[in-house]
Amino acid sequence: MLVDLHIPPLYDGFLFLAESVRNPPKLMSHRHIELELNLVLRGTITYVVGNQRFRFAQGTLLWMFPSQDHQLVDRTDDAQYYVAVFKPYLIERSCRGEAYQELKQYRHTHDAVLHTRLEPETFDFVRRTMDSLMQGSLDPDLLNREVGFGIGADFCYHHDDPDGLNAGLHHLLLLCWRCQRTGQAWSKAVSLHPAVRKTLAILSDEKWEGSLGKLATKCGVSEAYLSRVFRLQIGVPLSRYRNSLRMARFWDHYRGADQRTVTESVYAAGFGSYAQFFKIFTQTYGQGPRARLLDLSG
Repeated sequence: MLVDLHIPPLYDGFLFLAESVRNPPKLMSHRHIELELNLVLRGTITYVVGNQRFRFAQGTLLWMFPSQDHQLVDRTDDAQYYVAVFKPYLIERSCRGEAYQELKQYRHTHDAVLHTRLEPETFDFVRRTMDSLMQGSLDPDLLNREVGFGIGADFCYHHDDPDGLNAGLHHLLLLCWRCQRTGQAWSKAVSLHPAVRKTLAILSDEKWEGSLGKLATKCGVSEAYLSRVFRLQIGVPLSRYRNSLRMARFWDHYRGADQRTVTESVYAAGFGSYAQFFKIFTQTYGQGPRARLLDLSG
């Protein structure tokens, strides 16, 4: 699914630090015309791209090209990772030498996720570069709540120094590509079983409310087999993944233009009860909904 990141014309891209404890999960498969770069600072993040699953740990630099539908399917509770996106205009203007021509591609040569594991000194340098570009940016809670580019209709990305940010993004792009060219891939892809691929597709449909048994039947396997192979290949239990999807949908409804109440959003997201939502919410954010939502509105 092609999404619009709504980056104002003043900016050549954006950068924000995603944190599991602040960032609402956005687990839908998507792509965008901008080139995306992630740097994992802590924990691990797991993506599905095409028919493969990739898990990336601390120190990994990874790229998502415009043609690549990518789906964040899990991240550890302590995960922190920078997300940077670069508009096509910035890439065209910045990448003039032969060494950078690959960055102009709409589709990467391989279907896999291009990535490398940075050496400690290089990792620290790239991280500090990203840290410096965050000076003058919006509040981290706000950026995380809006997933960087804005869930709410009234959100608009802002940085106090657009020229400085644009120059920094130019430098960051070239710096990280040099790191990529001199590094080596290390994360092995897991080819997904057809039942797992079909499960991900079915669960992406917000209207699906079937039981595990119905889901397994639709995928042509038994409940036990589907649960086992899903956990083995995706890395998390199917129940946890479904709850993460529900949590993402809760935020979509709660932050949506129709301004639903918490209770309305809970049931619209697919939770069976408020008690179930409360348990999952507290496990995800380390505090109950009332305290968390008050913090976000303050």
